[in-house]
Amino acid sequence: MAIPLTTTRRRAFRKLLAAGLIGSSIEWYDFFLYGTAAALVFPKVFFPHASALTGTLLAFSTFWAGFVARPVGGVLAGHLGDRYGRKPVVVACLALMGTATFLIGCLPSASDVGVLAPILLVTLRFVQGIAAGGQWGGIVLLLTESTGPKRRGFAGTFGQTSVPVAVILSNLIFVAAGGLMPDAAFLGWGWRIPFLLSVVMFGVVLYIQARVEDTPEFRELQRAVSKPVARAPLAEVLRTRWRTILLGCGLLSATNSLFYVSISGLLSYGTGTLKLERNALLAVVLAGSVAMLAIIPWSGHLSDRVGRRPLILVGGLGVAVWAFPYFGLVGTASLPLIFVAVTVGFVFQCLTYGPIASFLGELFAPGVRYSGASLAYQLSAIVVSGGTPFLMTALIAGTGSTLPVAAYIAAMGLITFASAWFLPETNPAEVRADPLAVPGAHLHQPSREVRSGRP
Repeated sequence: MAIPLTTTRRRAFRKLLAAGLIGSSIEWYDFFLYGTAAALVFPKVFFPHASALTGTLLAFSTFWAGFVARPVGGVLAGHLGDRYGRKPVVVACLALMGTATFLIGCLPSASDVGVLAPILLVTLRFVQGIAAGGQWGGIVLLLTESTGPKRRGFAGTFGQTSVPVAVILSNLIFVAAGGLMPDAAFLGWGWRIPFLLSVVMFGVVLYIQARVEDTPEFRELQRAVSKPVARAPLAEVLRTRWRTILLGCGLLSATNSLFYVSISGLLSYGTGTLKLERNALLAVVLAGSVAMLAIIPWSGHLSDRVGRRPLILVGGLGVAVWAFPYFGLVGTASLPLIFVAVTVGFVFQCLTYGPIASFLGELFAPGVRYSGASLAYQLSAIVVSGGTPFLMTALIAGTGSTLPVAAYIAAMGLITFASAWFLPETNPAEVRADPLAVPGAHLHQPSREVRSGRP
C-alpha cells in the first residue's frame, strides 16, 4: 500500500531515518572495529607466541567467527521480527552488540590469563555476529516499510550508508588512539578505548525503544484476517522461496568480498608485506570511504527511478573488471595509487550495495520478509565476508602473489552479475510510472511463486 506522508509523518520519518543511520552506524562500527584490531593488534595481544603469519591467521579466524554467527542471528531475528515486529528485534540486537563490544575492551590479554583470553574473544565475537546478523534486516525494513513506494530505494540506503560511516569512525578513532601514545602503550591498553566507546549505543537503544513505532506494513499485517502473521515464517520462506534466497545471497558476493579486502585484508598485507605505516594506510581507507557516503544514497535514489537490477548488474561487472587493476595498484606500495584502487573499488561495490536494502526486501512478501531478506544477506556473510581476509592472507602466503586473490574477487563480481540477471526487477517501469504502486507487489500475487518455487 502507498503510505501518505502528512507533515507529522514526514517529521517522524526524518527522525526514523536519523535513528536508523545512527544506530546502524554504531552497530557496524562495533563490528568493523574488530576487523581493524584483528589486522593490527590482536595477533600480538591474544596470540603473542605465534609467528607473525600464524598470529595474523589466528586473529582473522576469530574475525570469521562473527560471520559464522551472523546467519544464526539472521534466522532468530527473522523469525521473531516476522512474528512480533521489526522494532523490538532491532532494539534487542543493538543492545546485544553494544554489550559484547564493550566487554571485548575489558578482556585480559593472553599474557595475563593464557588460552582463556582468545576463548573469551571468540565467544564475544560470536555474540557480535548474532547481533549484526539480526539488526540489518530490522533496520532496513523499519526504513523501507515506513515510507512511500517512490522513496524506498533511497530510504533503505540510510541503513546501508551506515557502513562507510562506521568504517570512517572506527579508523579515525584507531588512528587517534594509536597516534596519541607510544606503540607499547597502544598495545597494552590504548586499543581498548575504541571498544569501550561503544557504550554510547545504549542511548540509541533507549531512543528507538521510546520514540520509534513499528512499520505500517507490519501493523497492517497484524490486523489482517485473511493474511495473518505466519507461525513459522522461516520454514515458509525456505519452502517457497529458497531459490530467491540463494540468488539474494549471490547478489552480495562482489560488494562483500572487495569491501573486506579493503578494510581488513589490505591493512594486514600493507603493513606486513608492503611495510607501509599503519596510520597512513588507515587514512587511505578512511579517505576512500568518504566516497561511499555520497554514492550509496545516490545509487538508492537512482534505483527508485531506473530500477534496482541495472545498478547491481553494472556494479557486479565493474568489480569483476577492476579486480586485477586493484591489486596491481596496491602492489606498487604507493599510497596515492592504493587510494585510487580502494576508491574505484568502493564506487563499483556501492552501485550494488545501495539498492540491495530495498531489492532484497521487495523480493519477499511482508509476512516472511524479515526471514527471507536476513537469511539471504547473512548467508553471504558466512560464505564470502568473514573468510575473505583469511583467504587473502593464506593465498598470498602460499603463492607469493596477489593474482589468486584478484581472480577470487573477479569471480565474486561475476556471481553478483549472474544473480541479478536471474532475479526479477522489483521496481519495473510500470510500477515506477504508477504513483500508487508498491514496488515488488507484482512478485507476490497469489500462489504462482508457491506452486513453482521460482524467484
